[in-house]
Amino acid sequence: MTPLASILVVEDEPKLAALVRDYLEDAGYACSVLGSGTGVVEWVRVHAPAAILLDVNLPGVDGLAICREVRTFSAVPILMLTARVEEIDRLIGLELGADDYICKPFSPREVVARVKAVLRRINAPAKADAASVTLDEARFEARIHGQPLTLTPVEFRLLGKLSAQPGRVFSRAQLIGALYADHRVVSDRTVDSHVKNLRRKLIEAGVDPISAVYGVGYRFELAEPDDVTR
Repeated sequence: MTPLASILVVEDEPKLAALVRDYLEDAGYACSVLGSGTGVVEWVRVHAPAAILLDVNLPGVDGLAICREVRTFSAVPILMLTARVEEIDRLIGLELGADDYICKPFSPREVVARVKAVLRRINAPAKADAASVTLDEARFEARIHGQPLTLTPVEFRLLGKLSAQPGRVFSRAQLIGALYADHRVVSDRTVDSHVKNLRRKLIEAGVDPISAVYGVGYRFELAEPDDVTR
């Protein structure tokens, strides 16, 4: 199996480190283990892991200091492993740039799930900026960053309805009226299916501007200006 990504585990308890490593490798990740805080920052500079599982209490240099220094040169996801459950430690860690906290004792399966989640989050397609989606209603043509997007007529109308008012939440009932020229009656599930297909095509084109609002409907979100230029 080709490794999905390289994960660095910094943990001074050998049995725990080996257990986490085994579960990560079983999930398809390449995994390296360091048992001390000394030299971690230099290791990260050289090897550029995809994510770091970082114990707070380490010999040599503690995890919070490592997190602080790594953040001066890298945005690599850092998940803190800690037995400290006090709120102040959580806040300090997150303010230093940690992406997540996992409190001991923990399930190795939880660690794998958290790693997958944080990598999925940072690799997710960006929201669309104001100029990325263009629609030619006369030709029923949609483009993403200038590239043609193949849509069905229903998907084209759905994209037009949502993108015309970025940020507005449309209920399924409001969207139904925009989908079919003959105003046929369709179910909420039909709307969900069209949204799912449209979103899949947008993600394949490199953007993910449509989000669900639980219990309400859907909205089209534009990226903030600083997100576009990052």
